[in-house]
Amino acid sequence: MYFAALLARTEDGWEASDLELDDVESLSDLIDLARSAAVDDDTVVALIEQEDAWFGVVRVDGEEDPRYFVSAASAASRSSYGSMLTDELLGKDDEDDELDELDLDGTEDGEDEAVSSYADDGPDDEGEDDDTDDEVRAGAEPVPSGPLGDPRLLDDLGVSHKQLMTLDGDALSEIADSLGATEVLEGVR
Repeated sequence: MYFAALLARTEDGWEASDLELDDVESLSDLIDLARSAAVDDDTVVALIEQEDAWFGVVRVDGEEDPRYFVSAASAASRSSYGSMLTDELLGKDDEDDELDELDLDGTEDGEDEAVSSYADDGPDDEGEDDDTDDEVRAGAEPVPSGPLGDPRLLDDLGVSHKQLMTLDGDALSEIADSLGATEVLEGVR
């Protein structure tokens, strides 16, 4: 299950709106939604999380290039919306940025393949991190297990890079608290 919201900075603070992920088929769609939520081309922060497994932050400042951060890249890369972010951050040249091939119900992509690979390889330790095997086999650059992206993207807004790198659990609420946007975020949650 995903939660996503847009926080748009205004003269009077932050405005929040629920981000309908059903309308997002590509990273370009997400950026377009963020830009359309901007007030006078000011900063918009898109926050996405998947059941405390990972969270992502996309910052859009007017027409400047967006900036991205993902808390747990390998977990995000196995989810439909997280893979959009990790692919962008890893510079994967994806001819088709659409999510048609991805499972958008919040389950991890390739779940069935992971089960069959365990069966093929024999018994594995459940505690072992086998997240990047499919990508390594395909010749793709392995996805790091930890944070990926620009941890300084919120420094000037009150969320230090050190704080962002250590967040887990209810990270979006902690980010909103540091931004002074707790009430407006909770209003759309």
